[in-house]
Amino acid sequence: MTLDARIGDVTERIARRSYDTRQRYLERIRIAGEKGPRRSRLACGNLAHGFAACGPSDKAALKGDVVPNLAIVTAFNDMLSAHQPYERFPDLIRAAAREVGAVAQVAGGVPAMCDGVTQGQTGMELSLFSRDVIAMSTAVALSHDMFDAAVYLGVCDKIVPGLLIAALSFGHLPAVFVPAGPMTTGISNDEKAKTRQLYAEGKVGRAELLESESASYHGPGTCTFYGTANSNQMLMEIMGLHLPGSSFVNPNTPLRDALTREATKRALALTAQGNQYTPVGEIIDEKAIVNGVVGLNATGGSTNHTMHLIAMARAAGIMLNWDDFSDISDATPLVARVYPNGMADVNHFHAAGGMGYLITTLLEEGLVHADVKTIWGSGLDGYKVEPKLDDAGAVHWQPAAGVSQDEAVLRPASAPFQATGGLKLLAGNIGRAVIKTSAVKPERQVIEAPALVFHSQDEMQAAFKAGKLDRDFVAVIRFQGPKANGMPELHKLTPALGVLQDRGRKVALVTDGRMSGASGKVPAAIHVTPEAADGGPIAKVKDGDIVRLDCLTGALEVLVDAAEWAARAPAVVDLGDNEWGLGRDLFVSFRRSVGRAEEGASVFG
Repeated sequence: MTLDARIGDVTERIARRSYDTRQRYLERIRIAGEKGPRRSRLACGNLAHGFAACGPSDKAALKGDVVPNLAIVTAFNDMLSAHQPYERFPDLIRAAAREVGAVAQVAGGVPAMCDGVTQGQTGMELSLFSRDVIAMSTAVALSHDMFDAAVYLGVCDKIVPGLLIAALSFGHLPAVFVPAGPMTTGISNDEKAKTRQLYAEGKVGRAELLESESASYHGPGTCTFYGTANSNQMLMEIMGLHLPGSSFVNPNTPLRDALTREATKRALALTAQGNQYTPVGEIIDEKAIVNGVVGLNATGGSTNHTMHLIAMARAAGIMLNWDDFSDISDATPLVARVYPNGMADVNHFHAAGGMGYLITTLLEEGLVHADVKTIWGSGLDGYKVEPKLDDAGAVHWQPAAGVSQDEAVLRPASAPFQATGGLKLLAGNIGRAVIKTSAVKPERQVIEAPALVFHSQDEMQAAFKAGKLDRDFVAVIRFQGPKANGMPELHKLTPALGVLQDRGRKVALVTDGRMSGASGKVPAAIHVTPEAADGGPIAKVKDGDIVRLDCLTGALEVLVDAAEWAARAPAVVDLGDNEWGLGRDLFVSFRRSVGRAEEGASVFG
């Protein structure tokens, strides 16, 4: 199928915009690749430190510098369900490496915090910055220059973006991302959401709420809704960094373990010591990034990736922006309904055909680039498959199903749920923002109502509990951007706004903060930039101003006389309480140097 002209046009303009930065990047990784690992050039004392703890056979192999050495960078911790399965992976990887005559070492660990634990809590103010800490931690792990390739063990919200940013900094090394998989299905997402709203209304207590949450988040693996963590897995596969069909295989199963072993062998096959040298910096190019944005829109993925994908792209010298997201969304049909865009979870998505069917239908309609490099050694056509185990326990890949197994969850791109994707750019006198529209009903996509201004989600919650919000309004929650307080997700707002919307009120959210990667049915203009703490006009909004949020025209405006608006002074808020407690004092330099949301909200410039 010929590539859709609109997708081609966006790809070409990204390539033109990025030409200088991309060429400089490719030249840097070319030079680094020609130098190779420094094992053979290290002083004897340096090298001895590098393999001192290895077993005799691994030590002998590394002494001779004749076998590939594979770095394992892991986000394992056993508090977080998504990363707990990784405890077993290094042993699997080391054994698989030895089977092909190579060595694997855990090069380092990276922090992995859970937004699910920190939602609405002070610790959430470190969440976004943890992405860049993870990137720096990975750089430290790889700085020993002992390795020929790396496998990256990470799943959740900031972990995968941070790992990929670092992998691209070491772009001359092959990189394979190894997922842990989603937990099995618990109670329905619909039931969970209803209990949350009942709790917000005071109709059930904490015991009932905890029982519901525990029945939803109940075992090892990724949370099963389609938030940032599972959007990460979709992206790594459609961008060619996972083995085909591996993203949503449950943890601690024979197939999951077999795929981990195969990922190890694949990473070792891609090193410069073999005939298939494929550095990650060449895989992640403009076409791969566009494929990722198409996949995000086609599946109604996380709004957090309107920042993370920009930061990841920049790490490869590629200048992606929100206009690109919006134009790709206009050209991309929504083909998946996974909570919060529907009632299914990612296990249902996988059973309906999963990534193999998704990639197949997007290729058939010319919506993604087929001619890309991948770790699989083929173009994207090589991902129109799904993995199975044979009688001996080995993985083989078979063609993905040609039709969806459940069109309530996954549809062909020729007959989608809606003609456009799930993300939209908004702009106006308040600034620029993004909105996730895939779960917002058509009658809710244009809201015009008086503003009610708050400076924290707790303020708005208190007003809701006091019965002051039973009316039409647009909640303006400001001083929540990266410079103000690290840009926490404002997920605590969702139940209250959902209750009011269900009562028939016209409500919407406008904020320079983030919503959850699973933000859903309430229209929310988020990531407003410039943020209030950076002098953005959102700081000028007053209670009672009429705000218009229009997903159809892309308008985000305060309906105030232009002269009055220009003359208004922005509000000033004391942010001193954001600077200490739970480690926030250690991130002062991050808040001062972080870039705008539209630039990836990164401290790396």
